[in-house]
Order: sequence, then structure tokens, then C-alpha cells
Amino acid sequence: MDVIALVGPSGTGKSHRALQVAREHDADAIIDDGILIKDGHIIAGESAKTEKSRIMAVRRAIFVLPGHAEEVRAAIKKIQPHRILVIGTSENMVHKIAKTLCLPSIQLIVRIEDIASNSDIAKAQFHRLREGKHIIPVPTIELKPHFSGYLINPLQSIFKKSNIRRRKLGEKSIVRPVFSYYGKLIIDDKVIYRIVERLLKAREFIKILKSITVQHLFKNDEDRGLKISCEVVLGYGSHIPTLVRQTQSNIREAVEFTTGIIVHAVDISIRALYVGGVEPKRKLL
Repeated sequence: MDVIALVGPSGTGKSHRALQVAREHDADAIIDDGILIKDGHIIAGESAKTEKSRIMAVRRAIFVLPGHAEEVRAAIKKIQPHRILVIGTSENMVHKIAKTLCLPSIQLIVRIEDIASNSDIAKAQFHRLREGKHIIPVPTIELKPHFSGYLINPLQSIFKKSNIRRRKLGEKSIVRPVFSYYGKLIIDDKVIYRIVERLLKAREFIKILKSITVQHLFKNDEDRGLKISCEVVLGYGSHIPTLVRQTQSNIREAVEFTTGIIVHAVDISIRALYVGGVEPKRKLL
């Protein structure tokens, strides 16, 4: 089984072009926003667009909700697709999805900028941001048992095989997710600080917490996720690499689970090692 990916910022038309990319690269299954699609049918999973909040939608899309990844993994094992197309907003996201679903390494990444013009991308973003319209690459009849938002209308996807011949790929549906009705969601960096602080405070081997820094990673004015940095003083007597790796993993999982924001890196700098004597005062933000 091979794995390829289609990557682009949110609302730039990835799902609209998913069937075309799948056809051109001979992919017989698609993973898009939490669902596994094959031959125009939803095989397993639940669409992120069925969620009632953006946070839950992101968590659904990256398969961190309980039981979601297990269901899709079992379905993939059962249908044995030849090649899977994974759709995501960043390379980090599609690699994370592939790892969570126990898929082989991604062999090819197609970027939306390579297959869509600037005007096409701008048009897609307009419909997403101003009108709340999303596309799911399955027929409307497939969505009715699953979807809790508004089903607007189906689209016919056409693939240009040559100058004189066209071939239908399948049907797509325009939807308005429930979460798009509520407006914009903003998570202040203080929320991230408190999550990280709480985790570090619970670690007995961390004697002093000197600082926490949250850096947003941008590309073309779009926030692609976070880099979190911490400076600490550790207590002597434990295996530092093991403890730090566990702490990094716990911080990433907690922030992504609570906020739905992708964490690209958690850097922990050890500024000193406390050895014996009077217990130092644990400094927290």
C-alpha cells in the first residue's frame, strides 16, 4: 500500500480537487477530515465537519478522539487499498495522520499551489470564509445518515482526460458545518502557558521552571501551529533523556487535545542540575 498527500491551507480547495488528484495518481482511497472514502462511499470514520466546534473538528481531523483512529485502521486493513490520498493543512498534519493510522511513509506530497491558480484559491477561500461553505468528496446521499449541518447541493466532478474527451470522477457535496455558524474562535496564548505550566508543575524532577515561550509558525499569513520552549532546572538522580522525552510528548498531546492546535515542536532547555542540599523553591510563572 502506498500513501500520497495533498497539502494546503484551510479553505483553499483541497477537498474540491481531491478526486482529481486521486485519479491522476491512481489512489483508490481518500482520507479527508476524519473519514475514509473509497469508490464514493464513506467506509469508516466521522467527518470533522459534523462537529459542533472548531476545536473538536480539528481533533476529529487528526484522529485523536477516542476510538476514531482504531475504527479507520481496522477499515483500511479490511479493504486493503492500493494507494491512499491523505488530505491535510500542512506536511506535519499529514505525516501525523499517517503515523496515527499506522500507514506507510508518505511517498509524494502534492501542494494545492501546484494544481490550482491564485484566483482559484482566492475563490475557494471566499466561499469558505464568507459563506461558510465546505466540500466533502462524496455524494450527498452518503452524507445524509452522518451529517448534522446543512447539505447545500451536490457537485459533479469532471476530469479532463484530453482536449476532446471528459470523464466523470464522482460526486461531491457542498455543506455548511454546524461549527461554521458560531463565528471565529480565538485561543489566547495564556491558555497554552497554563496547560504547559500545569504539566511541568506535576513533575517532581523539575525543581525550577524558569520560563515558557509560545511561538506561532506562520506561512503566507496563516498560523500553521506552535513551537513551545521551556527552561527548567532539574533534580539530580534520574535519567534526563527519558524524562525529557516523556515530558515533551505529554505537553504536545495535552496542548493538541485541549486546543486542537498543531504543536510542531516542544523544546526543553535544562539550565542547571540541582544536587542535594536545601530544596530550592519551585518557581512558576
